[in-house]
Amino acid sequence: MQKTVFITGATSGFGLACARRFAAEGQRIIICGRRSERLAALEEELKALVPVLSLILDVRDRQSVAATIADLPTDFNEVDVLVNNAGLALGLEPAHQANLDDWENMVDTNIKGLLYCTRLLLPGMVEREKGHIINIGSVAGNWPYPGGNTYGATKAFVRQFSLNLRADLIGTPIRVTNIEPGIADTEFSVVRFKGDEAKAAKVYEGTKALTADDIADIVVWVNSVPDHVNINTLEVMPTLQSWGPFAIHRE
Repeated sequence: MQKTVFITGATSGFGLACARRFAAEGQRIIICGRRSERLAALEEELKALVPVLSLILDVRDRQSVAATIADLPTDFNEVDVLVNNAGLALGLEPAHQANLDDWENMVDTNIKGLLYCTRLLLPGMVEREKGHIINIGSVAGNWPYPGGNTYGATKAFVRQFSLNLRADLIGTPIRVTNIEPGIADTEFSVVRFKGDEAKAAKVYEGTKALTADDIADIVVWVNSVPDHVNINTLEVMPTLQSWGPFAIHRE
């Protein structure tokens, strides 16, 4: 049976790859993002395969999210899968030097945007007794690193919110999954370093990092397992990535 999949942050990275993978599976797709030209190009690409609805949407804007979801056309208004992908990291400065506007932007996007979309689409899923919330978290929500401060904290929120959703939804067939990628070669670092492509490229230099397609394959897979199976949390790193020893400052 064809599902309706609502994807935030669909204009690049994981969201773009997820849209393509779900379309290849024959699902009806709602693609959301702020960059209208990219949305239009993706809609043109995917509509040859499946029904597609593109929505210019800033998930930080609560009223806009509410109005957009309330006005979904009939063919798209029963959302089966929500992929909360919109998110970003900004800066790598230590906390005492960080830009407070960057912190607010990360909180507004990574936390509030996810909350708005979830709260507004979840009641319909519960009423129809079917649905799957797939949140894109990060290993940064589990493992701290210098400069990760607020970004890591927002992804720790995503992890805990996902687990608490599962607790709230017991007795319903609604599934909740948190996907936690490690280092992935997407536009992530270009955004983090505010367009400095040379600096971003150094992050992935000499690595075989995860790709957007790797994560999209995982997102589609967790949704494809039988309905009585819920993948709670899936942390994934490239083989080259692991943990280091505790940092110890010595005088």
